[in-house]
Amino acid sequence: MTTPFPISLILLPGFSLFALGAVRSVFAGANEVHGETLYTIEQYAADGSQVLSQCGLTLPAKTLDQLPLHPTGLLMLIADERVDDSVADLVGKQLSRQFNFAHNEHEWVVGACGAGAQVLAEYGFLDGYRAAIHWQILADAVKRYPATVFSPSLFEIDRNRISAGAGAAVLDLLLHWLGSRHGASFAAEVAAGLGLDRLRSGDERQPVPTSAQPAQGSARLKEALELMAANLAEPLQAEDIAQLVGVSRRQLERLFRQHMDTFPSRYYLELRLKHARRQLKQTTQSILQVGLACGFTSGPHFSTTYRNYFGYTPREERARHTMPQVATKFSEEDTQ
Repeated sequence: MTTPFPISLILLPGFSLFALGAVRSVFAGANEVHGETLYTIEQYAADGSQVLSQCGLTLPAKTLDQLPLHPTGLLMLIADERVDDSVADLVGKQLSRQFNFAHNEHEWVVGACGAGAQVLAEYGFLDGYRAAIHWQILADAVKRYPATVFSPSLFEIDRNRISAGAGAAVLDLLLHWLGSRHGASFAAEVAAGLGLDRLRSGDERQPVPTSAQPAQGSARLKEALELMAANLAEPLQAEDIAQLVGVSRRQLERLFRQHMDTFPSRYYLELRLKHARRQLKQTTQSILQVGLACGFTSGPHFSTTYRNYFGYTPREERARHTMPQVATKFSEEDTQ
């Protein structure tokens, strides 16, 4: 009888249910093709015993201190967009303790999908490796983690590090990884069971929505957008942004009107408000903490600006996503 290969999934707040379902479906398909349990799956919450998904459903999970000390296995972080620094710190430190204690890090396969590679890179797990990450934070990751070779590819498999970008790329990643372990025909059979007629290769680039490519006509505009995204808590003045990218304020405004049909100040405000909205949905930070982290000087200022833009207050936003939800539970039997 085959000894099952353990899969440990760490679900980060705001994770994609699609990504989780894709991961579990691939390994359930592998078990079905093989005819017995090749892979077992456990899921862990970054903080506590449950975790809130991107769509507002709360799933049960084990706590990080229950991570197993198997001699081998796959550890995979599942995230969607940028990971909150406090969560990244909690997970990164736990993983560092885990592997330092176990002395078997080299025998584990460590992976991530979406923005999960951010945490691995922060704590050195990707030093000297190639990695894929969600296209929305690729530019920032390249700057913040020079020891990791981040690529715009759908996925990367580099020795015992595997990573996927946004959305369905995790399917391609895991099917290719299964192919490396069990052969291409095995992976093709699993893919067919999932209704896939072809596997995308790792050298294909992540598709980026047209609406998210406003900077293609201007390198300076792209730099300005990156500066804004990297400075949400302490917003830069328009004059400072223009100076940093090497244009006048008037030229910067022309670039925004030409490529984005808006003004720099308006775009920057929307960026901060949308980030605040994600934090209200995905974290337990207080409303004041969220507002300050997104560059608002006080609670009333944040609340008024938020209501003017979205039509309801931050408190009302939080209440909409903390009402009791019917938890979608993935039982252990689903992986058998």
